[in-house]
Amino acid sequence: MRHIIPIFLLSAALTGCVDLDQYPLSSIDVDSYYSTNEEVETAVNGIYSILTYGGFYGLYNNHTVYFDDLSTEYMKAGANTNSAHIREIGNCAVQPNNQFVIDSWEWSYTGINRANIVIDQVAEGSFTAQEQVRWQGEAKILRALLYFNLVRWYGDVPLVLHDGEGEGRGRDNVDVIYQQIVQDLQDGARLPETFDGSTEGRATRYTALGLLSKVYLTWAQTQSPLGEGQASAHYAQAIAYADSIIESGKFALEEEFLDNWSVDKKNGKESLFQVQHHLDNVSGHCTFAMGFSDSEPVLILQNGLNSDGSRYVYPAYERIDSRDQRKAGSFAKSLPLPDTYEEDGTQSRFTFQVPVFRKYIDTINYTLASPNMAGRSTNSSYLRYAEILLIRAEADNELNGPTASAIEALNQVRRRAYRHFPVTQASADDYTAAQLTDQEHFRWALQRERFNEFVAEGQHWFDLVRWRILVKTVREGGDVSGSLKASNIGLKNYLFPLPQPQLTLNPNLAQNWGYSGETSGSPYEGVEEDHTSALVGWTEVDSPLVGY
Repeated sequence: MRHIIPIFLLSAALTGCVDLDQYPLSSIDVDSYYSTNEEVETAVNGIYSILTYGGFYGLYNNHTVYFDDLSTEYMKAGANTNSAHIREIGNCAVQPNNQFVIDSWEWSYTGINRANIVIDQVAEGSFTAQEQVRWQGEAKILRALLYFNLVRWYGDVPLVLHDGEGEGRGRDNVDVIYQQIVQDLQDGARLPETFDGSTEGRATRYTALGLLSKVYLTWAQTQSPLGEGQASAHYAQAIAYADSIIESGKFALEEEFLDNWSVDKKNGKESLFQVQHHLDNVSGHCTFAMGFSDSEPVLILQNGLNSDGSRYVYPAYERIDSRDQRKAGSFAKSLPLPDTYEEDGTQSRFTFQVPVFRKYIDTINYTLASPNMAGRSTNSSYLRYAEILLIRAEADNELNGPTASAIEALNQVRRRAYRHFPVTQASADDYTAAQLTDQEHFRWALQRERFNEFVAEGQHWFDLVRWRILVKTVREGGDVSGSLKASNIGLKNYLFPLPQPQLTLNPNLAQNWGYSGETSGSPYEGVEEDHTSALVGWTEVDSPLVGY
């Protein structure tokens, strides 16, 4: 079985300069190196390695959780957070010199440049058509993944498709970026369903198809020069690609929600793509660094007060039905203490004053001696079958209203949550057509299910932005009125700032609006008008759904 392994000397050689102003490679003879499948596979593994490169600051160690969860209403930096850069993100006050902004840009373009080299060298080499499809397909899927992050975090970004072409390049329009992402994924979808060696942890044909569904849904909801007229066609594409996954019969929901993060069940039947970790997933450290104590870890639930000031509440935890297995799967109010087994097999438990994030805690391997290592071997779930169902449901509703097929896709995810199996059969906890009477009611239900499903998976900020409810949700949805986060959040936070070192290197780059002190000329006028949030003041017992 082949495994994706970090490669250091070669990876450094393949990187070029980590700034966008990339120079042609000179440290190896590129033309002679890419002559065998083994050499190309090593180079492709170098693209994968960028997803976890950088130790505590890797893209899929903690960057995505910081950018896409910490910057929203339900998460904050804990008392023991010793990084001002993390606190900036948590307070919605991120600056262009923030280290995570700098690293996310540089490492993304490093990975893109590695992919560019593989794609070009394989095209020019003596490889069979099947071998070209294989190596270029993986490289293009990974290039698309990295550009998909960049275009959502930063908006217009430079499109660099060949080694050495980044120097002095300005920003390309978001539609140009999305068009290239789609083209790369369509090429990646030519991958065979199986190929030599293990597909464990590798991007596959189904990764490409699933990402195409997600990309088209997001593109349909992105403000761009193409305008709203393109939205219908994009929603239709999102549905078609989601259906290709569903109808393949290759994927299914895990009966146990937490199996998606179990270290002994990696890359299971629900996974279309997981980022592979072995003692390097820092998200586990950030959510459980303080172990069995009430000292706050790096990432903790945002709290507020009841309206009468009687007690602290944790809206993200308390608004999920206790019968929903995603509550215990996403948050831990108590955990069994390791090394405390009684004769009857029971264990003592530690109860936390504040629920901790559960998905990255490895209860198989953690010990009292080193609880901060708990979760370091868990994979990061990038795309799974539950999301394909929710994408299908959302796109169908946006295009056609709350159809029976949209409600059914939504209900399949809900049935797993409430342990109704098989998920294709109706249950007592289903949403009904009488509740989801129009698009707006369906959107409320969809927002709720996506939140419950993807806690701490690097999804939420992306969702709030494309639904155009970021500011109102952060200000009100977490009961955080009066906090720094609530006072700092504004429409400029619909994008992150471009990193200052890149602006210094390249005068053809311009900073995103609002990060240079602008107070007028906002491109966000009306962006949140007529968009309502199910996450503002919502609880299970106070639902906007008719008849719920």
